[in-house]
Amino acid sequence: MASVDVTIMGAGIFGLSVAWACLNKGARVRVIDPNGVGTKASGGLVGALAPHVPERWSDKHQFQFESLIMAQTYWQEIEALSGLPSGYGRLGRLQPINNDRGLALARARVEGAKVFWQGKADWGVVAAADFGEWAPASPTGWLVRDTLSARIHPQFAVKALASAIAAKGGEIVGSGQAEGKVVWATGVAGLEELSAAFGHDMGGGEKGQGALLRYDARDLPQLFSNFVHVVPHFDGTVAVGSTSERYYDDPDSTDKLLEEVIEKAIEGVPVLKGAPVIARWAGARPRSFTRAPVLGAHPLKEGQFIANGGFKIGFGVAPKVGQVMADLILESVDAIPDKFRAAVLGA
Repeated sequence: MASVDVTIMGAGIFGLSVAWACLNKGARVRVIDPNGVGTKASGGLVGALAPHVPERWSDKHQFQFESLIMAQTYWQEIEALSGLPSGYGRLGRLQPINNDRGLALARARVEGAKVFWQGKADWGVVAAADFGEWAPASPTGWLVRDTLSARIHPQFAVKALASAIAAKGGEIVGSGQAEGKVVWATGVAGLEELSAAFGHDMGGGEKGQGALLRYDARDLPQLFSNFVHVVPHFDGTVAVGSTSERYYDDPDSTDKLLEEVIEKAIEGVPVLKGAPVIARWAGARPRSFTRAPVLGAHPLKEGQFIANGGFKIGFGVAPKVGQVMADLILESVDAIPDKFRAAVLGA
């Protein structure tokens, strides 16, 4: 008789979220990762949980929206059980409006948010002057402010989630036997395996680089300015990032591209000038060919499952990913959007 009901291969945010959801359904769970918890893409610095704009709505947009709405309760429960901070905070986001066309578009999206965000969050146009020195530079003097965006500190969050899993009786080990239902949440390596097996691009790694600045804006909204995320964390730091590099030699090294990101962040948010850089990070994020998560039945391993392709929205969609995967694995209830299935990649 198997000692566990579900084995998850991979201790990144998708693997841990599936483990947590299965535990909450009463399953016995083992997570196996020789590299440890959150050592790859899930160990980054930025942590911007930002929604799609409220227009041209799709199943992907709806999935992400539902996950972002779930997030506050989700991370509160994890923090309560683990006794550790996740860095979660739904403090919204500000974005500069650069011209009259952008201003008209931003105002049109106010109505879209009322429909698609179901009264659970707002999208509005506000004066930059209302936010003092934290306001990003805006040629029009206006900003978009949404109340759906949130922040998380990835490095703290994966530790809190792993601790909560252990407190609930789950195992997280570096090696061991895969028993019961098996879920592959192996990130870049898993997508590269699919590409090699099917002989065409089904996904792989896209490198991102980010930095951490010592500047205390912990109670302020995140910013998206000059094509850079600026995310105040709970510990008195501000993360900036990230690059998007399809081609790279070393996924784990930082270089001049990160220095350019830091410069853009300071140009867009002048109050950050002089803030010391206290950490730099680089890593390859799992990007599917469609840029959407890949969930459901594993196309190479009969009777097994896949949860991959978090890319830039992994932490944002993780609560919902865990939920739908646990429903499928343990109850054969399939609520996965069609565009998230491996077949869409040509498997």
